[in-house]
Amino acid sequence: MKRLISLATILVLAAVPFHSRAESPASAPSWQDDQLAWRAKRAASLQAPEGWLSLVGLEWLKDGDNSFGSAAGNKIQIAAKAPAHVAVVHFEKGMLRLIAPSGGFPRDLTIDGHAAQEQTLYADDGAQPSKLKFGTFTVIIIHRDERYGMRIKDTEAPTRTGFHGLRWYPPDAAYRIKARWIPYNPPKMLDIPTILGTVSKLPAPGAAEFTLDGQTLRLEPVLEDPKDTELFFILRDATSKTTTYGAGRFLYTDLPDHGLSEPGEIWLDFNRLVNPPCAFSPYATCPLPPTRNRLTVAIPAGEQRYHD
Repeated sequence: MKRLISLATILVLAAVPFHSRAESPASAPSWQDDQLAWRAKRAASLQAPEGWLSLVGLEWLKDGDNSFGSAAGNKIQIAAKAPAHVAVVHFEKGMLRLIAPSGGFPRDLTIDGHAAQEQTLYADDGAQPSKLKFGTFTVIIIHRDERYGMRIKDTEAPTRTGFHGLRWYPPDAAYRIKARWIPYNPPKMLDIPTILGTVSKLPAPGAAEFTLDGQTLRLEPVLEDPKDTELFFILRDATSKTTTYGAGRFLYTDLPDHGLSEPGEIWLDFNRLVNPPCAFSPYATCPLPPTRNRLTVAIPAGEQRYHD
C-alpha cells in the first residue's frame, strides 16, 4: 500500500507543469501573506499625499508666458481655493522659467522646499525635477514626447479623500509563472502608443516566453531607463473586456536570472498586475500595450477594475 501511494505521488509530481506550486514557493502561506502585504502597500502608495489619487489637473504649456492661479484671467485656471495668481511659467524652446506675477509670489509658495524666487524650472525627465508647493497643492512640470505640461496634485482631491479601496482576484500561485528569457541582442526598439494619441519608443531587451492555457505566449518588456533594475511589462488580456481595466495593466518584474543579454529564466507573477494611473484619474498620461502584448487569453489574476 505504501509503495502504491508513493508511486501515485511521483506520477502526480511528474505531471505538474514547470510553473506550478510544486516548483515555486508560492504555495506557502507566507507567500499569500506577502501578496496581501504588497497589496496593502500598493493601496497606501496610491493614497499617499502625492500619490496618483491626488491628481487634479494636467495643463499643457504653450510658448511664452503661462500664468496660473484661480483667477479667471490666468491662462491656466486651477481650483478656486488656490491663490488668485500663483506664478507665471515662461516656456521657450524647451526652457522653463518661473516668473513672479504682478503682485508677487504667494507667501507660502515654495520651490524644492525653499521660498519661491524667479528661477529656471526643471521637468520630470531630468535628475531633479522642480517641485512647487502652495497650500494643499503640489505642481511639477512633465515632459511627454514634444510637450511640456503642469501636473497638479491636491492632498484634498476628492479622488484621494473618497478612495474606497482596490479590488483584486484572490492570490493564485498558478499565475506565478517561470518563463524562458529570450534576449534581443541588440535590444529592439518598440513603438509604445500612449493614451495621448502619441507614440513613444522604448527599448525591449528581450522577450519572456511561457505557457498558459495550453498556449505558448510571449511578452515583450521595456526599460523605462537604461539604469533600471526591473522590467516593465505593459499588457492586455481577455479580462480587459470584463473585469479588468480596458486599456490594459502593468507588471514590474525582477531581471532574468542570467541578466538581460543571456538566455535564462524570469518569474512573471501575474498576481501583481496593476492598473495604470489612467484607471484612477483623467489627468494621467499612460502607455498602452504594444502589439505583441495584447493577449487573447484571460489572466484572472492581480488588480481588477477600480470603477465599474
